[in-house]
Amino acid sequence: MSDRDAAPSIEPGRHAAVLGGGCFWCLDAVYRDLHGVIDVQPGYAGGDDPAPGYEAVCSGRTGHAEVVRIEYEPALVSYADLLRVFFTIHDPTTLNRQGADVGSQYRSVVFTSVADERAVAGSVMREIAGAGLWDGPIGTEISPLPLFHPAEAEHHDYHARHPEAGYCRVVIAPKLARFRMQFPGLLKAPGARAASRELQPSSSSRKNWSASSSKSNSSA
Repeated sequence: MSDRDAAPSIEPGRHAAVLGGGCFWCLDAVYRDLHGVIDVQPGYAGGDDPAPGYEAVCSGRTGHAEVVRIEYEPALVSYADLLRVFFTIHDPTTLNRQGADVGSQYRSVVFTSVADERAVAGSVMREIAGAGLWDGPIGTEISPLPLFHPAEAEHHDYHARHPEAGYCRVVIAPKLARFRMQFPGLLKAPGARAASRELQPSSSSRKNWSASSSKSNSSA
């Protein structure tokens, strides 16, 4: 097992949620702005390959979904609020598609670690469905978390480090703006957001995505 595949540790008093809803760069950017969130780690879950990598996962061959692992303080933000954000910022009615990103690696999924999380996820799903936020039925998968594989360092805080990349400008920035407008009471103070980003890893390799709104149609 490599250092990248090591199971993340968590401090007492904190919890972790693992969610998949399209490209993990999008969820990563949104949850870093959420009050009570300590850390966000993009990764892979739900597949068969014991050592998945980005290119293999994007091909759809491994069965993994792109996910984020969100470490948070439940005294500051609830699991239910994490899920309310989740069901609002991506389309849960298109199970294996988010916009131009198509495939099971982009599926809508809530991976749970304890029974309480499954119950809360089901409750929030019914709440969102009842509110009529989406035209179609919600098809989000709720499954026990088998194993979380952290993604390569270059995917961490991707939007903040590459704001001019085509995918960031066309897809992530509008989604992040909508999130900030819809959940102003859940946002971190600007200073807290900046401080948390200073702790994130940097990458020597930068992907030059085209202005296409699809990751698969862009050139890496």
